Amino acid sequence: MKYFFLAFILAFASLGTSFSQSLQVNSKRLSQSLSTLATYGKNEKGGSDRVAYSVHDLAARPFVKEQLTAAGLEVSVDFAGNIIGRKAGKNPSLKPISLGSHIDEVPNGGDYDGPVGAMGAIEVVRTLKDAGIQTEHPLEIIIFTNEEGGVIGSRALVGGLSAQALQDQSNAGIMHADGIRLLGGDPSQIASLARPKGAIAAFLELHIEQGGNLDAEKLDIGVVEGIVAIEWWEFSFKGKANHAGTTPMNVRKDPMLPAAKFTLAVNEVITRVEGRQVGTVGKIQAFPGAGNVIPGEVKLNLEIRDLSSEKIWKLYAELEAIAKQLAEESGTTLTIKHIEVASKPALADSLIREVINAQSKKLGYSTKSLPSGAGHDAQEMARIAPMGMIFIPSKDGISHAPEEYSSPEAIAKGANVLLHTLLELDKRLTKE
Repeated sequence: MKYFFLAFILAFASLGTSFSQSLQVNSKRLSQSLSTLATYGKNEKGGSDRVAYSVHDLAARPFVKEQLTAAGLEVSVDFAGNIIGRKAGKNPSLKPISLGSHIDEVPNGGDYDGPVGAMGAIEVVRTLKDAGIQTEHPLEIIIFTNEEGGVIGSRALVGGLSAQALQDQSNAGIMHADGIRLLGGDPSQIASLARPKGAIAAFLELHIEQGGNLDAEKLDIGVVEGIVAIEWWEFSFKGKANHAGTTPMNVRKDPMLPAAKFTLAVNEVITRVEGRQVGTVGKIQAFPGAGNVIPGEVKLNLEIRDLSSEKIWKLYAELEAIAKQLAEESGTTLTIKHIEVASKPALADSLIREVINAQSKKLGYSTKSLPSGAGHDAQEMARIAPMGMIFIPSKDGISHAPEEYSSPEAIAKGANVLLHTLLELDKRLTKE
């Protein structure tokens, strides 16, 4: 009899393991929620105008809250306008595991950057509800305010949103403070939202890869190594404006010449060094900006991105020296201004990366480790919690455009990895 009982216990345990491993999100339901969300702000060009604080953003939020409620979550809106859904765990003494992303888009953007992570997180918790599974840790889904316009909601949660930032103009053409009020937040109370380090057990974000690596290599899942730092500088070469037709070439002080040579130098310096750093001159302005006038001043913006801030500043130092030399040779003067951006490097947690990779393999999905060259809410959340990101392919690597597309199959695979990563972390972090 005791052998029969032992066999029964082993069989039951095996069944439980098999059930857990075979658990899958409802791909059809997830696709439907994404399709419905996409209707809020769809424009004539086929893109999305669901810019943060816009009428489309406001209109979409009740739908998102309904989805959170359907997943069994208690829904609230915090002082920064973040929509937060919470669900109790078996052990109330444990810190929550948080998932989430954003629903706002860039002007004329796509339907997947942000929404895949937001709706995917909701579907994961809804799948657990359908299966009658309660995690040990409390669960939290965060739909962040205005990621595209400066990671406003996530910066607020980690105490990184300054009073000055609230006065800056958003993509909707209004101050962030006014936009937050429209969402039901209270800018005057935002400082109270800041969570201390360790307040969250882990933060996970599912996202499309804003690049073509996974799509080109026909891979299922990107295991994000970290999110790069971004640094900006404004270089201003000043010469002497004069008539383009009457000023001989040999007496000109044309600031366009050092600006052009510097732009070429950026490409040469950045590509010469081994690694995955990138450097870009994406904006050039000539003043006064007339076709028949030699410019008196040319301004350009330099951006460098890498996982290592040390490498970024080392590359910058080399480029600074080149710019000074070019200015001297051309008889122009040079001024450089560092532009502060809210984008410091954030490495993904090693345990979370290990779990994402292992769970992907268990599900039969191919993987690749890679950095994120774009900023995300996860970058801010990494200041207070172990962070991990899961990438899925975006067709042709397109993002921030109407052509942005990830297949239902790719999205479901990403959501399944998110689901099983959550379950595995819930077990591992409970034992710590």
